[in-house]
Amino acid sequence: MALMTVSEVAEFLAIQDVRVERLERESLLMSKDKDADGNPLFDKGDVERYKELAERLGGI
Repeated sequence: MALMTVSEVAEFLAIQDVRVERLERESLLMSKDKDADGNPLFDKGDVERYKELAERLGGI
């Protein structure tokens, strides 16, 4: 399982870091772990599936 930081997810989804944090807070994108500073880390497979679903529903 490859973990991605908030900024990596934001770059992959082409959105701002703040939006990734909001998606996590609203449980639309679930974090798998936290880094040493308490920031969420996301599973790359989950992020890819989220992007695919969001595109099907009309965009992120």
